[in-house]
Amino acid sequence: MLDKLTAVANRYEELCFKSDQPDFYADPKKAAALLREKNDLEPIVETFHAYNAALQEMADAQELMSDPEMKEFCQQTFVSAKASSEELYRQLQILLLPKDPNDEKSVIVEIRGGVGGEESALFAHSLFRMYSMYAAQKGWSIELMNYNETELGGVKEADFVINGRGAYSRMKYESGVHRVQRVPETESGGRVHTSTATVAVLPEMEEVDVQIDPSDIEMQVYRASGAGGQHVNKTSSAVRLIHKPSGIVVACQEERSQLQNREKCMRMLASKLYEIEQEKLNSEVTGMRRSQVGTGMRNERIRTYNFPQGRVTDHRVGLTLYKIDAIMDGALDEIIDALATADQAEKLKNAQ
Repeated sequence: MLDKLTAVANRYEELCFKSDQPDFYADPKKAAALLREKNDLEPIVETFHAYNAALQEMADAQELMSDPEMKEFCQQTFVSAKASSEELYRQLQILLLPKDPNDEKSVIVEIRGGVGGEESALFAHSLFRMYSMYAAQKGWSIELMNYNETELGGVKEADFVINGRGAYSRMKYESGVHRVQRVPETESGGRVHTSTATVAVLPEMEEVDVQIDPSDIEMQVYRASGAGGQHVNKTSSAVRLIHKPSGIVVACQEERSQLQNREKCMRMLASKLYEIEQEKLNSEVTGMRRSQVGTGMRNERIRTYNFPQGRVTDHRVGLTLYKIDAIMDGALDEIIDALATADQAEKLKNAQ
């Protein structure tokens, strides 16, 4: 690992030298790529320098331990520097893990009501609100693509983009079946019901990232609709695209023009086709989206939201938090941090 770190440090110094040259920005595209590489390497190099400094501190303290007057102080310094070096070494192991190339991308999120009828649609709306509030806390923006409401304010389906650097690195852990246990607004007897909603998270791809043959696409237009007559247009501005080779169907009705809705649909389609291509490359038995959302049955849950007990449990890492109100208001970082840490630990285990 030390050889690899030395190579990274040398490459970083090379990039620093290049970026200081007068003609560095002569090729803006190349310059941007080199600056991205430099920024990616910077935290590794800084941690490596701190690690070397801790090792040097240990060596200096050990050398001075032979002095009786300095022994106690040097022992304390040695222990402290050793602890720092071990922690920095662990950080370096994580920093050197291969990065998901999509981590810095924005994401397309799909929420669907699952088991539980109207209550599942109401829970899907709660999830949409939770993610909207989380995005706001992160300084990200929400861009609606397709939003199909029920008469009682639930959501049959919600497709939206979360625009923000690094959104995928956090939101990718939200894919799966979410289960809720609560007394529905439609329940007069006060009984606790169990319902589910499914969430799928895809890295947003541009059309240029995926080759799409225009002849493979069938476009349908229709009038946008919503509960109680909301979002109803007098013109057929809503767009549905069918990718004939794969059977993928995407729709968007949130913009006022066909052109805008079609552009959003193409972004969704590009992301879904990229997902299929990744599935082939990774030789996975099932597609990413299917593994993410399953069938919506209760026993496929990744997380349970129990309102009577005020708790949220993520079953993948066995984490239970008794702060359901804060979490439903977007306080997801504690859960996502635990999932990211577990993911890193698994990758470290496989890398050894």
